[in-house]
Amino acid sequence: MTAQEQVDGRSLRRAFAASLSGTALEWYDFAAYSVAAATIFGELFFPAGDKLAGTMAAFSTYAVGYLARPLGGFVFGRLGDVIGRKRVLVFTLILTGVATFLIGVLPTYENIGGLAAVLLVALRFAQGVGIGGEWGGAVLLSSEFGDPRKRGFWASAAQVGPPAGNLLANGVLALLAVLLSEAQFNSWGWRIAFLLSGVLVLFGLWIRLKLEETPVFKKIAEKGDRPQAPISEVFRDERRGLVAAVLIRVCPDVLYALFTVFVLTYMTQELDMSRSEGLTAVMIGSACQLVLIPAAGALSDRVNRRKLYLAGTIAAGIWPFIFFPMVSTGSFLAVVVGIVLALVIHALLYGPQAALVTEQFSPRLRYTGSSLGYTLAGVVGGALAPLLFTALFAGFGTWLAIAAYVLVTAIVTVIGVLIGRDPDPAEYEAHDNADQLVS
Repeated sequence: MTAQEQVDGRSLRRAFAASLSGTALEWYDFAAYSVAAATIFGELFFPAGDKLAGTMAAFSTYAVGYLARPLGGFVFGRLGDVIGRKRVLVFTLILTGVATFLIGVLPTYENIGGLAAVLLVALRFAQGVGIGGEWGGAVLLSSEFGDPRKRGFWASAAQVGPPAGNLLANGVLALLAVLLSEAQFNSWGWRIAFLLSGVLVLFGLWIRLKLEETPVFKKIAEKGDRPQAPISEVFRDERRGLVAAVLIRVCPDVLYALFTVFVLTYMTQELDMSRSEGLTAVMIGSACQLVLIPAAGALSDRVNRRKLYLAGTIAAGIWPFIFFPMVSTGSFLAVVVGIVLALVIHALLYGPQAALVTEQFSPRLRYTGSSLGYTLAGVVGGALAPLLFTALFAGFGTWLAIAAYVLVTAIVTVIGVLIGRDPDPAEYEAHDNADQLVS
């Protein structure tokens, strides 16, 4: 009986739940900020008398969260390969949750002037550091308890976290927007979404603290094979895998930023639709992703993962050219259908993505390599996307510039998939032979 087979179904399900719930809670924090940046933070923290300038400033702090991720990837990714997955994931959850809670009590520009923006940026930075260290560990937490032949499905637990967190954050903010007047929401109502983070983090910690370390890391520790300088080893020995991992993530990040963040600004400012309509459309799309992401992960276990990813990337590059003409009439139904189909395409990419990225690295360097690939891609992908969307639309006055940008990122991701590798058959053999579990 192999090491994985000795892990009972209860431990495997608990690992899946811990990965999904913890990541969902952290992405709730991140999504709450993203939605607020697209709708109200410009006027609350960056009042410049120019609506476009305020939105750009708010999206700049959105980008700070992505720019901070590599630091989280460097620090926590290294620790994850040295001291273990579970312990690091407790730290990242606390860091992100505390930062988000503090945003909920932060004075605005009206109260303390420019200092409010400085503090907001600092807390956003802390959020980004936590998220940067979270993803790689959450993926390994679930996938290293399961059969590597089913890695696509088990690793997708962490991938469900973003739409689950986004759905929860959008739902809370949409409910507040409906229950409160615009004046009440802008004055204090938005704070409730951030203050809820304190309760959610306690729940996430309760789940994670009950979980054991993964069998793969235990085996690495038993053999004394933990890396002493994992970051150096990744850059020295696994550069191709790192480049592939970064490029693989670029297009999905940009696509997600377009259809969950910038689309809210586009709907309210260009289509004259209400904020609640925009939030509702994103919520419907995110709800669909809760099912589609693990389904796509499972599908990638049955077909070639890279070929499936290529198909999704091609669809992602084409879809904006269809979406913008479709919603030009301002029809709410057209917007909902357009966003849902965009997030279906994203799910085809995001479901297999965790397994595809981690498979670019050897098990002993997998937390570090995956975290670096994830966070560095966020800088060139998700961090700049809302800013570039806003700037391109303002500069060219047409959605074609935005669609062309997405198409370019799709080409970049295709290159990443082509230089990447398929799963290592030795891992399947190792799964069936405890003595060779980690080579």
